[in-house]
Amino acid sequence: MPHDLINAKPVSAAIKEFFGSSQLSQFMDQTNPLSEVTHKRRVSALGPGGLTRERAGFEVRDVHPTHYGRVCPIEMPEGPNIGLINSLSVYARTNDYGFLETPYRRVIDGKVTEEIDYLSAIEEGRYVIAQANADLDSDGNLIGDLVTCREKAKPLWQRPTASNIWTWQPVRWYPLRHP
Repeated sequence: MPHDLINAKPVSAAIKEFFGSSQLSQFMDQTNPLSEVTHKRRVSALGPGGLTRERAGFEVRDVHPTHYGRVCPIEMPEGPNIGLINSLSVYARTNDYGFLETPYRRVIDGKVTEEIDYLSAIEEGRYVIAQANADLDSDGNLIGDLVTCREKAKPLWQRPTASNIWTWQPVRWYPLRHP
């Protein structure tokens, strides 16, 4: 019989231990459907292979330019978990390798196209990014002599034709919220 060959108790005990007493295990907030979705979109730097509350300094807890469009700088817990547990932004997603990505629209010769690319913070460093508050004409061309951009997390002014991608939402760090 199969149950004579394999003892299921160690496997069952490991699963119960992981879900019952792991540092990353929490009870689901089931107040309403939106609170459940918000709970599922949390990102933690704690746990096995991660940081501890005691060792995490200000550099780790602070908002970093690579969080733009990926992690909400406002919705985070207070106290010892501040900056260690974050919420994903509305449009953020994870790629196949587990990196957070945010959407951008391509800019070709100063014209904002409808084509959307999701980029990680590493990929974002290769582009000059026009901000979503830049003015567009009716054809989708960036207008003005200079537009606000950022390159490698540094703000700057550039000609509209110098930008490669455009942030398609002016405020992109909002998380999903619940009452």
